[in-house]
Amino acid sequence: MPLSPTAAVVAAAVRERRGVGAFNVIQLEHAYALVEGAERAGTAVILQISENCVRYHGSLEPIALATLAVARAATVPVAVHLDHVQSPDLVDEGIALGIGSVMFDASTLPYADNVDLTREITDRCHAAGVFVEAELGEIGGKDGVHAPGVRTDPAEAAAYVAATGVDALAVAVGSSHAMLTRDAVLDLELIARLADTVPVPLVLHGSSGVPDDQLTAAVRAGMTKVNIATHLNKTFTASVRGTLDAQPSLVDTRKYLGPARTATTTEVTRLLGVLNAVPATSIGVRA
Repeated sequence: MPLSPTAAVVAAAVRERRGVGAFNVIQLEHAYALVEGAERAGTAVILQISENCVRYHGSLEPIALATLAVARAATVPVAVHLDHVQSPDLVDEGIALGIGSVMFDASTLPYADNVDLTREITDRCHAAGVFVEAELGEIGGKDGVHAPGVRTDPAEAAAYVAATGVDALAVAVGSSHAMLTRDAVLDLELIARLADTVPVPLVLHGSSGVPDDQLTAAVRAGMTKVNIATHLNKTFTASVRGTLDAQPSLVDTRKYLGPARTATTTEVTRLLGVLNAVPATSIGVRA
């Protein structure tokens, strides 16, 4: 199965009324684990490279080309996505390298500036056939899109999509980035109202803190793309820590990264099952 456009992966999820997992790549081990997990689940996956990850590596090209190569060798549809990008130059570099989608993050800007810059980036990406995701950010004095208690207003969200032309929208419905516990409570009624009002697929950020039953319910209510990073980092790190604690004389990195990769693969397969465990008859039609 060749590398797949994010637009096609998301459109298929909408059409089939299921969720699609979007998981972060930090090192090459993660890319292998995410793809193998998706192959075991027999479903598509989105591999995300964040701007923070690019800073860690010092540049985009090496990690992007490696991730694209892993995606091209997959037996299921795999898309590669730039996540939480704030630099227009990084957007241009991603387009040139063949990355199929960008989450452009202007959420810290005032609303009017967010709209103007996101519209400019969206026009640039669409000219290259690249899918664009965004988030609202500060609206009406709200302290950030995923601050505690913040919720996205459906009418404002629809207006933002119309003004920017984005292809998907991350919304605030009760999750929060970098949670280490899985006890977030989502506003499922709000998700359903957003799905009815917003004319593009919805994205759930901060899903590491959301328990399994809430993830399934979120997809049932109208969520399409579900981003999970911290939870899989916990899985990877716990495996490394356990292996080194049990065998403190290990120096061959393959002996502890290999088991961590396997543990992450297993958890990816399980999570993709959670996101796809949604009866099609129970989900409303989404744009």
